[in-house]
Amino acid sequence: MSKITPITSSRDLTSLLTTHTTVIVDFYADWCGPCKTIAPIFAQLATSHAQPKVLAFAKVDVDASQDIAQTYSVSAMPTFLVFRNGKVADTIRGANPSALRAAVAKASSSKGAPAPAFASGGRKLGDASGAGSAPVPGAGGAGAGADAMVRFFGLYLTTLFSFDAYAAAEASPFRVGGRR
Repeated sequence: MSKITPITSSRDLTSLLTTHTTVIVDFYADWCGPCKTIAPIFAQLATSHAQPKVLAFAKVDVDASQDIAQTYSVSAMPTFLVFRNGKVADTIRGANPSALRAAVAKASSSKGAPAPAFASGGRKLGDASGAGSAPVPGAGGAGAGADAMVRFFGLYLTTLFSFDAYAAAEASPFRVGGRR
């Protein structure tokens, strides 16, 4: 039995969105080659990750349900929308298996609840009293301001261009306190 719910009306979609925390919807067309290519991957993900009342998978034929596609501004096929608590949280345009797998993994691991941005209470810049932190080299010397600025921008750029900012900050050579 398929774990994918076919959506044929706005009422079907609304019903699914209100009964599940997270819903991943595949907007496709029968004539679309990339849609046919990624369909088995979507089906496999639905089979392995669907959870009653938590995570559901659905398909909308954009030719048969043009009103739904228009409501969500779907202009390319396939388009995958990830709904959390009834609102669009993520959009994947095109047949991108790795992005689809990542979105499904994120949706199934979060169980619909937003993940906390930071696991610890954090530290203030320049605060050397935090657990495991060491004084900033050169603090108090003539080049303290320049050293702090280099570390700040180095850490900022390191975390800005990474998928896991916390892990990148921990591994960064610009991290205050050095490596653990």
